[in-house]
Amino acid sequence: MSVKRRAALDPHSVLVIGLGRFGTAVATTLIEQGWDVEAIDLSLELVQKWSDRFTHVLQADSADVEALRQIGAGDFERAVVAIGSNLEASILTTANLSDLGVPSIWAKAMTKQHASILHRIGAHHVVLPEREMGARIGRLLVGSLADYYELESGFGIGRMSCSAKFADKTLAELNLRGKYGVTVVAVKHPGGTFEDARPETVIGKGDQLVITGSTERLQQFSGRA
Repeated sequence: MSVKRRAALDPHSVLVIGLGRFGTAVATTLIEQGWDVEAIDLSLELVQKWSDRFTHVLQADSADVEALRQIGAGDFERAVVAIGSNLEASILTTANLSDLGVPSIWAKAMTKQHASILHRIGAHHVVLPEREMGARIGRLLVGSLADYYELESGFGIGRMSCSAKFADKTLAELNLRGKYGVTVVAVKHPGGTFEDARPETVIGKGDQLVITGSTERLQQFSGRA
């Protein structure tokens, strides 16, 4: 059953399958950035709930490849499989999108084993939201980082405030990369906006620094700073 249907596929379109918390958060963020989102779910209740918020909302069984074919899923350049607790539906949906030739498939996984299966059957990007959020919080708790994202295993990017220990010196003088193995990529002075970091950039106490490096080096540096 279709509640709202697009007339034609916009080049900046994303198919989001699953209208739980994760899927609706992805869809909402995409819409806020000006992207056209077609959202589908097997639950009529969820479809009706979000039909006033999202422009294109459909009821369909994504585990059925014919249902996906009928709604034009294979025409999308990007698709997100945001199905939560139904492992079978998640796997079948991902496999169906792969069979339909969707070039970029993002899928939510519940476990590392689930993630491994999704990769094998055609998902190009797999995320484990709870595991990744837990790891992120763990990193933040043990240092002075105000924010942290792991870009890949063992390497990340973080944000922290500059302490008096490093204040009133240029980045060249501090030589943080040589001494601590971290690189400052952006600096935000109080009341300003983030700017690209340069060797001649002078940082002051309370400045916000965006730094990159190995996870171990970032933790060590944030603990000393």
